[in-house]
Amino acid sequence: MSMVVLAVFVLVYLGMILGGLPYLQLDRTGVALLGAIAMVGTGALTPEQAAAAVHLPTLLLLFAFMVVSAQLRLGGFYAWITRRIARLPLSPPGLLAALIAVVAVLAAIFSNDIVCLAAAPVLADTCIRRGLNPVPFLLALACAANVGSAATLIGNPQNMLIGATLQLDFGDYLVQVLPVVLPSLMVTWAIIVWCSKSRWKLQISPGAMAAGERDVTGEEFDRWQTIKGLGVAAALIVLFLATDIPREIAALGGAGVLLLSRRLHSSKTLELVDWELLVLFIGLFIVNRALEDTGLVQAWIAEAADHGIALDHPAALFVAGSVLSNIVSNVPAVMLLLPLATHEQAGPLLAVVTTLAGNLLIVGSIANIIVVDAAKRCGIDIDWRAHARIGVPVTLSTLVIAGLWFAMGPTPIE
Repeated sequence: MSMVVLAVFVLVYLGMILGGLPYLQLDRTGVALLGAIAMVGTGALTPEQAAAAVHLPTLLLLFAFMVVSAQLRLGGFYAWITRRIARLPLSPPGLLAALIAVVAVLAAIFSNDIVCLAAAPVLADTCIRRGLNPVPFLLALACAANVGSAATLIGNPQNMLIGATLQLDFGDYLVQVLPVVLPSLMVTWAIIVWCSKSRWKLQISPGAMAAGERDVTGEEFDRWQTIKGLGVAAALIVLFLATDIPREIAALGGAGVLLLSRRLHSSKTLELVDWELLVLFIGLFIVNRALEDTGLVQAWIAEAADHGIALDHPAALFVAGSVLSNIVSNVPAVMLLLPLATHEQAGPLLAVVTTLAGNLLIVGSIANIIVVDAAKRCGIDIDWRAHARIGVPVTLSTLVIAGLWFAMGPTPIE
C-alpha cells in the first residue's frame, strides 16, 4: 500500500509542476482532487480519515476573506482606487512608488491575487490613456502584491495555511516580517525604475491602441458597499491584533455580516469565491496525509539526519522554499515543507520565502499569471523574458534581504 500511496503522491505533484497531467483535461485542482479520490478509493485513508486530514480553520479563513474581497470588488473599490492612483499628477517614478505602496497595503489585507485580478485591467487602460508604457506598472503591480502579501498572515493562501497550522500570533508575525517587507518594496521600486528608465513612454501598437479605445471601468463604484467592506476588514484586523478569538471564527462572522445585504445578492458574492482553490487545498491535505501515514516521510528525514543533512534547519527550509515555490507553486510547496517547520523562525521564514520567491517567473505566482493574462486581453504582451528582466533581480534581491534578516534577527539562524 505504501508504494501505491507514493505513486499517487508523485503523480499529484507532477501535476502541480506541469499544471496538469499529459493527455488529460485536468488542471492543478483536478489533479489534486483526483489524487484525493485515489487515496480514499484504494483504502489508504477511510472517508473519515480523509475528512480529518483537511485543516478546516485554513479553509474557513480563506473562504471568509474571499467573501470580504468579493464585497470590495463588487463595490468597485479596487477599480476606483487603481484609477485614482494612475491619474495622480506625478512623474513615472513617483507614480510607480505610489502604486507599489498602495498595492502592498491592499495585498497584505485583501490577498494578492484578488487585488491583481481587479486592478490589472484598469491600470493597463489608464496607463495607455496617459501615454505611459503600462508594462513597468503592471509588473510593479504583480511584484508589489506578492511582496506586500508577505506582511500578514492573511495576505495570501500559503500564509493563511502557515498561520493557522502553526498557530502564529498575528501581531508578532507582522513585527517579525516588516523589516523584510518594507526594504523589499523599496528595492522593488528601485529595480523597476532602473530597468524602465528609457521605457516610460508608450510605443503605440495596434493592440494597445484598441485597448485605449475601450472603456475599461471595472465595477461601478458604490460608496456604501465599499465602506461596509472596509469597515468589516478594519474590524477584523483589530480583532486579530487585540483579541484571542480564533481568526477563522472572527473572519466568518465578518463574512456573514457582508452577506446580509439588501442590495447585493449573495449569489453575486459567492460567484467571486475561488471554489477551485478551496478544492485544491482539500485535495492536497488528503494526499499529503496519506503519504505521512505511511511513515515514509519520517524515515527519509531520519535518514537525511544520519547523513548530516538537517532538513528541518531554517537554512534548509529557506533554500527548499525558494526552489519548490517555482517548481510546484507556493501552496503545494508550503504543504510539503510544513512538517519540517519546527524551529522558532520556521513559520515566518517559510511564509516570507515562499511568497518572495513567487516573483521569479511568471508561473511562480498566480498573481503574476493574472496580471500577464489581463495585459494580453488589453493588447499588451508581457512574455517570460520581459517578466524575468524585472522578476529575477527583484526575487534575488528580496531573498537576500530576507536571508540577512533571518540570519541576524532576534532569533538568528544558527
